[in-house]
Amino acid sequence: MIALAPAEIPSPTQGVWHLGPLPLRAYALCILAGILVAVWLTQRRLAARGGRPESVVDVAMWAVPFGIVGGRLYHVISSPQAYFGDGGRPMDAFKIWEGGLGIWGAVALGALGAWIGCRRAGVPYLDFADALAPGLVLAQALGRWGNWFNNELYGGPTDLPWALRIYQWDPSAGAAVRDGAGAPVVRGLFHPTFLYESLWCVGVAVLLMWVDRRFRLRRGQVFALYVMGYTLGRLWIEMMRIDTANHVLGLRLNVWTSILVFAFGLAWFVLARRTPPTISTDDRT
Repeated sequence: MIALAPAEIPSPTQGVWHLGPLPLRAYALCILAGILVAVWLTQRRLAARGGRPESVVDVAMWAVPFGIVGGRLYHVISSPQAYFGDGGRPMDAFKIWEGGLGIWGAVALGALGAWIGCRRAGVPYLDFADALAPGLVLAQALGRWGNWFNNELYGGPTDLPWALRIYQWDPSAGAAVRDGAGAPVVRGLFHPTFLYESLWCVGVAVLLMWVDRRFRLRRGQVFALYVMGYTLGRLWIEMMRIDTANHVLGLRLNVWTSILVFAFGLAWFVLARRTPPTISTDDRT
């Protein structure tokens, strides 16, 4: 019997509900909520830059599918053992509803989709990227709650008051494993890294909007700040996680990715000083 902290954070015992033959998955709903928030906020911010808010939906029709495919590809490529290793099941690579989206691939391929969408909609790409940045990181904050529903991506054991109770999880059923008496089987108490990252993302979004209002930035620099701000947080959060991951020179692969992407964002921010300044408006969100 595991002694549970009095102020622990509970985890759901179910992540899927069925409406007749239709499965309603919390993971997908969290991602959808993030997309809607990102679209709404980007519309406001693009309008403040003199753009057409309705064009955001047109661009999103390209960016979102590209981002989902890119996120899944990164996850499968960076963690191939479950799909192509000994005893792996290749067809599970398509089961995106069970979780497994790599933000790095999502942003990279999503950026390509956004570029295509911007060209078709006649939207300046860097203006769109800057308008998108706070909404994108808020979407990530909401999407992390899908990991909470799936009882996944947590940190090491802890007895802190905000320890997260984690259950043994059956991904195919989308629910906690239960013992002979029907009670969910508790795995233990762990750091809620999903919550740490969600709160960090909210903080980055607030910082981006404040900086954008306070300073005269060049086109592309807000998005570059998003890249640096997110990866800085992901770096220390990634080192807390204990889920299975491939390592390079003793560090998790995503730690190295965070370092490289941060350097890319820093270089982008510096080089963007050569671009024209963004507009100045009191209505910018």
